[in-house]
Amino acid sequence: MYEFKRLSEVFESAEEIPFDDFSKIIIMSDCHRGDGSWADNFSKNKNIYYAALTYYYRNNFTYIELGDGDELWENDNICDIISEHRDVFSLLTRFIDEGRAYFIYGNHDIEKKKYALRTLRERKSFKYLEDGDKRNVAAFFKTKVHEGLILRHRVTGDKIFLVHGHQADFANDKLWRVSKFFVRYLWRPLELLGIRDPNSASKNDRKKTVIANKIVDWVKSNNQMIIAGHTHRAVFPAVGQPPYFNDGYCVHPYGITGIEIVHGKIALVKWSVKTKDDGTLYVGRDEIEKPVKLKEYFR
Repeated sequence: MYEFKRLSEVFESAEEIPFDDFSKIIIMSDCHRGDGSWADNFSKNKNIYYAALTYYYRNNFTYIELGDGDELWENDNICDIISEHRDVFSLLTRFIDEGRAYFIYGNHDIEKKKYALRTLRERKSFKYLEDGDKRNVAAFFKTKVHEGLILRHRVTGDKIFLVHGHQADFANDKLWRVSKFFVRYLWRPLELLGIRDPNSASKNDRKKTVIANKIVDWVKSNNQMIIAGHTHRAVFPAVGQPPYFNDGYCVHPYGITGIEIVHGKIALVKWSVKTKDDGTLYVGRDEIEKPVKLKEYFR
């Protein structure tokens, strides 16, 4: 089966990141950072994302992005995205500089897998950027972007497979160039007019379920815990169910979601704009699913 083969290929070739019961990790995906135009779905949640990222930076978390961080189907130059959201990228650069950031590519930013191979001559084309943007671009172009990663517990050896998840979606994996063409030249113009794409995995409930079921089948077949993105549907299984987790996405109208792994426990969290009794607005964190000990999923 195509999806089984692809997920297994990524798992078998994935680099391992050691962690333990003292580690603090935040996993997010599907930010779809854009160029600031009306088609930039990230813009409406930018302040929420920045506030959450600031919290995780100050509290010594490691940031792991599970793909589709940047919208490179609709935009052909990541420099425009970095320049538009320079405050966000400046903070991400601080994570990178301190060795606290890992990135996985998804179908919408698959081009990132070749960034580290860019030549110096190609990088000189970024000379028109401001100094701060140049630093952010340089940080991202020297950072390896993975197709998959494995969190491996230092003591128990238990593994958590991290992957975007489009590998279980044939059209967005094998035929991603075709999908990209239609998004850029058909859906982006329509989106600028206020029309939304009803056929993508992120907006089609039937397709979400099909993709999720394929990943669950792989999890059961390989007895392997997995955390993915892609479908824009957060998933947090009960203990005893197949350990397929999904961190949700960052372009929901009411906030952003992510998965935290803190001191040996895993939780699903949401960040959103809240209101105090005096009417003051603030960005707050809620636990959608309370922390559960990871070892409960490895029995």
